[in-house]
Amino acid sequence: MDGVILTPLKQIFHPKGNIFHAMKKNDNGFDGFGEAYFSTINQGDVKGWKKHTKVTMNIVVPIGAIKFTIYNDVTNDFLEVVISQDNYQRLTVLPELWVSFKGIECNNVLLNIANIEHDPFEARNIDLDKIIIRDKLL
Repeated sequence: MDGVILTPLKQIFHPKGNIFHAMKKNDNGFDGFGEAYFSTINQGDVKGWKKHTKVTMNIVVPIGAIKFTIYNDVTNDFLEVVISQDNYQRLTVLPELWVSFKGIECNNVLLNIANIEHDPFEARNIDLDKIIIRDKLL
């Protein structure tokens, strides 16, 4: 889908603790640094729909598994992907795409590396039932 980049990431396993790469400034999708934050989502819960107008999101899931659904309301295209330690990738989502996500496992944590600082007036939010995916809700 235009505006979405999936980038495989390196994991380094060590008996005393593992390393999970997230982003370097020369990576595809890096568009500057505004802030980084962690967010959790409970198993079975869904957050969204949100459409950023300026923010490029770079999302990594180091703990758990999260299903992301991205919707382009101009082309009416959907993309669904599960990111986890078993499918360890960075999901880059450019502005003007709707995003929602669902917790798959018991403990789910995502890291978002955003290109600008949070601005409460920069994004639009709508209820989950406002966008139907293939004749069903998330």
